[in-house]
Amino acid sequence: MGLISTVTGALTGAVGTVLGAGAGALGGVMADQWKEYFYCEAIPNDILVVKGEKRTGGRSVNKKGSDNIISNGSVIAVADGQCMIIVEQGKIVEVCAEPGEFIYDTSTEPSIFAGSLGSSILATFQAIGRRFTFGGDTGKDQRVYYFNTKEIMDNKFGTNNPIDFRVVDSKVGFDMDVALRINGSYTFKIVNPLLFYANVCGNVEAAYNKSNLTNQMRTEFVDALAPALSRVSDLEIRPSKLPQYTKDLKDAINIELAKTWTETRGIAVENIAMNPPTLTEEDKQKLQNAQEAAVYSNPLLAAGAIAGGQAQAWRNMDGAAPTNMMMMSGIAGGMNPNSLFETAANQGAKMPAQTAQPAAAPAPAAAPAADSWTCKKCGTVNTGKFCLECGEKKPEAVAGWTCPDCGSVNQGKFCTNCGTKKPADAPLYKCDKCGWMPADPKNPPKFCPQCGDPFNDNDIQ
Repeated sequence: MGLISTVTGALTGAVGTVLGAGAGALGGVMADQWKEYFYCEAIPNDILVVKGEKRTGGRSVNKKGSDNIISNGSVIAVADGQCMIIVEQGKIVEVCAEPGEFIYDTSTEPSIFAGSLGSSILATFQAIGRRFTFGGDTGKDQRVYYFNTKEIMDNKFGTNNPIDFRVVDSKVGFDMDVALRINGSYTFKIVNPLLFYANVCGNVEAAYNKSNLTNQMRTEFVDALAPALSRVSDLEIRPSKLPQYTKDLKDAINIELAKTWTETRGIAVENIAMNPPTLTEEDKQKLQNAQEAAVYSNPLLAAGAIAGGQAQAWRNMDGAAPTNMMMMSGIAGGMNPNSLFETAANQGAKMPAQTAQPAAAPAPAAAPAADSWTCKKCGTVNTGKFCLECGEKKPEAVAGWTCPDCGSVNQGKFCTNCGTKKPADAPLYKCDKCGWMPADPKNPPKFCPQCGDPFNDNDIQ
């Protein structure tokens, strides 16, 4: 009797299990016949990937469909700044990056409510049979993932140790290395969701946060800074000007990170914001000394600086006479600027014409004729169209820009006669360091004769 009871109980349990599996298979298949609607709200900045959820509102009749089954004909909505993929059994089978509604019509799970009635019922019974062999479960996994393809903001970076930066100015033969500390922030985008899914996030259960990558990306970004700065240094820019060249730096960093980020993870740097780099006091002094030495390799600039310094020194000594100053400078072992001016004159053929011209001095009280001019070659004062001494042609008199409204000639940003603003195509130069303005504001020398600062776009009025 005991053996019979045991066998009877086992058979009863087995039958119950089979019936339960059959009921589960039938109920699951019928529940999964309804078409679903997938939608993803705006993805926040700190979320990179989120698993799509079926929308089951208060009016929805079907509350028991499988979470990871997509019925044939279901609608998947995709918003701006999103990319949707469908993963079946861990393999990507659909991708949609265009805003709008995506209709899923390749599901292997049939629907009675789609297609002809006969074929749908037959396919449904086949699905019930397959699920029965899995104990009533689906034996299938289908998921919708949404990727955040917007620009991911506010990713901080900073160098713990100084980075070498090469400062080059080929025009004066200047070349030296300095150590920079740099910090700021960058943005990035997911440019290839398929690579990001395959190599980074995989089948996440709910969402993949940016914090999972933050530390790794910051380390790799800083590692790429040094070679990227080396590429940017070829543009021959000063360290203080680096924040103005963030686009070039971004391109250089993407080149350095191409294999690790773009080709492997499907992400790329989008923008960079930098604070001004900082140098050590020693490098600041070295850079300043080297720049001064490069500037004063021009004999005219060197002579002007020495003469100015000696004049100030003698003024501090109760105003000694200029003749005594020159004599005493030679006795005291100082350098006579006259010798440098003579050197500049001897090298005139090698020097640019602009740097050989000192600033125009005010006319003396007993000036010659109003239309007189001084020859640039020999210094002779003339009144005709050609120099009486060497035949040099009289230069064109250009004093600034001509007002289009009243015809006045001006050197500032506005007409002194009528107030009209200077046209954009009439650039005028004025040294942004000491305020010196050349006689012809449209054609400045390469360096300011007063302070040695090079003329560039920063000096345009």
